[in-house]
Amino acid sequence: MRVFEIFRSIQGETTRAGVPMDFVRLAGCDLACSYCDTPAARRADAGRNMTVADVLGALPSPPLPWLMITGGEPLLQVEELNRLIAALIESGRKVVVETSGAHPTEMLDDRAVRILDVKTPGSGMGDRVCWSNLEHLRPDDEVTFVLVDRADYEWACHVVERHGLLERLPVLFGAARGRLDPRLLAGWLLEDGLPVRLNFQLHEYLRLP
Repeated sequence: MRVFEIFRSIQGETTRAGVPMDFVRLAGCDLACSYCDTPAARRADAGRNMTVADVLGALPSPPLPWLMITGGEPLLQVEELNRLIAALIESGRKVVVETSGAHPTEMLDDRAVRILDVKTPGSGMGDRVCWSNLEHLRPDDEVTFVLVDRADYEWACHVVERHGLLERLPVLFGAARGRLDPRLLAGWLLEDGLPVRLNFQLHEYLRLP
């Protein structure tokens, strides 16, 4: 598989924000989000080829309970991804996979937690959402929306309501860095009484990878 980087950090987003975690970032992404924070990982030839054994051997020590596989877009390498998930789980790890939501998740190993990022119109990739993914989410999975403006916020609220997401699993709204003030987004959530979680990118605040 093509791996861009492996590192240890504090999880900055999701409901596990603040949890020390290992990260495996796979290379290659077929989207071009307007707020992409890791553009170097988008190239399919970025990073280096690694086997599952290579990845396991490169993980920091001592092992942490949780590990996130992100990208890029991990589902572009779904067969290799599933082999890595299986090996990690068999070694006692809990695995989270972060995906853009542009590719079907049915092929993903069910033992991994899915973090499904629904691309908004403001991302420039709203037409790439694979809507059927929302029907296959489990209670342990999570849905995230990265918002660039009020129009994105209202669009996301509509998606949440239309698919009954709040009754099914955790939903998180985040502000695109440099595009939307998180304080403004927090104000909208409080004003509307919307019980979603604010995604704040704690790792950025701490200046961690």
